[in-house]
Amino acid sequence: MRTDQVVVGLGSVTPEDVVRVARQGCGVRLAEDALAEIARSRDVVDELAEDDRPHYGISTGFGALATTHIPAERRTQLQRSLIRSHAAGSGPAVEREVVRALMLLRLATLATGRTGVRPGTATAYAAMLDAGLTPVVHEYGSLGCSGDLAPLSSIALALMGEGSVRDGTGVLRPAGEAMRASGIEPVELAEKEGLALVNGTDGMLGMLVLALADLDRLLTTADVAAAMSVEALLGTDAVFADDLHRLRPHPGQAASAANLRALLAGSGIMASHRGPECTRVQDAYSLRCAPQVHGAARDTAAHAAAVAGRELAAAVDNPVITLDGRVESNGNFHGAPVAYVLDFLAIAVADVAGMSERRTDRCLDPARSNGLPPFLADDPGVDSGHMIAQYTAAGIVSELKRLAVPASVDSIPSSAMQEDHVSMGWAAARKLRRALDGLARVLAIEIATAARALDLRAPLEPAAPTAAVRDAVRAAGVGGPGPDRHLAPEIETVVRLVDDGALLTATALDLH
Repeated sequence: MRTDQVVVGLGSVTPEDVVRVARQGCGVRLAEDALAEIARSRDVVDELAEDDRPHYGISTGFGALATTHIPAERRTQLQRSLIRSHAAGSGPAVEREVVRALMLLRLATLATGRTGVRPGTATAYAAMLDAGLTPVVHEYGSLGCSGDLAPLSSIALALMGEGSVRDGTGVLRPAGEAMRASGIEPVELAEKEGLALVNGTDGMLGMLVLALADLDRLLTTADVAAAMSVEALLGTDAVFADDLHRLRPHPGQAASAANLRALLAGSGIMASHRGPECTRVQDAYSLRCAPQVHGAARDTAAHAAAVAGRELAAAVDNPVITLDGRVESNGNFHGAPVAYVLDFLAIAVADVAGMSERRTDRCLDPARSNGLPPFLADDPGVDSGHMIAQYTAAGIVSELKRLAVPASVDSIPSSAMQEDHVSMGWAAARKLRRALDGLARVLAIEIATAARALDLRAPLEPAAPTAAVRDAVRAAGVGGPGPDRHLAPEIETVVRLVDDGALLTATALDLH
């Protein structure tokens, strides 16, 4: 038995569990208490399957066909047909980490015993995930209501031994072949199991959990970038004083201001223009108001994390098997709670990136940079310095503003008007992932620009944490001031340092 496994039981999985399984390849297994509860609720389904009265998802069709009674001898075909028809996605395959997060979260719902699947079906689902088999899930197909239907159906299709998966080495293989090579027999679905495998918000929730992990790093990185720019532009740190931020007690703002104070402590550059003769009490908003904007984004993320926590504790299916043995239809598959916060986060991401780009631009403009050369160029006119790096940041920020337009306000009726209001939560999650990539790139350009500006302030010395970030950028192969050179590879290098958290580690601070 693998030792690096997340054990999925009756309780909810944690965000850390999702990241471990999705990004670190951690395996999974079902706990004994979960298997016992799964078996108990399956007895309810088996009993209802023998009943002459119709029960939705057990002895009827689905969606607009819910009033069509299906005789017992055709119900296996009903389940098979449901999955095949619903696995109707299109477009490029989504990322492996998204599929693994989706699978873990669906497994966690199966483990609650509220879905009515058989223990063997849940065990096979867990075995696929544990073996590193990743079904091909397409970009388009989910409206975020009745669950992420097409994405989840692609997983269920692979569980049946159909469709394609990538194995643990990334090789694309027929699902049945890959499953048998891993010692897993494809599953022939029984009553209720098709619905149980596809009726969930697991795709959008998985992407939300992963996005929150990214934002935890990126919003702290934004504080680092802002601190470097404040130094580079000879700004004042007086506006970050703790007592000033206690006057407006937003927790995110307080955390951001505390980070900026820690990052700028002991700065020789700040000391060089501090004192009675300093007139710098009203910096531009992109410097002065960084804690307010970064803090608002942090508080938005905290709200989204609260929603994610509640959703992680949910058992989303339709119908569900209640604790007292009833089989009840419901609307818990509607993705609105998750869709709203995914859209909210995209707004915050766009704003943080927009402020970052403004600080970059200020470093490059001799009319506003307090003595730095135009575009930080070595020989202005002959050299362009970071001029076009700012164009790149501006182009990304423009894209982020478009991505901030909410998906959750849209709804296109489906299933012959039975499903007449949908959440578009999957679409909200997909655009948020793109937005987070954009934020990382904009911050990387600001950090690369500010690092160059700090070098140009020599012999004045920056604070130890910001100097360490600059030095980490240099150690990674990004050169300091000098004649123009190919900038694109340098930007990508700093993007990698942002993405892997190396720049936060370089500060040697316990930033919040």
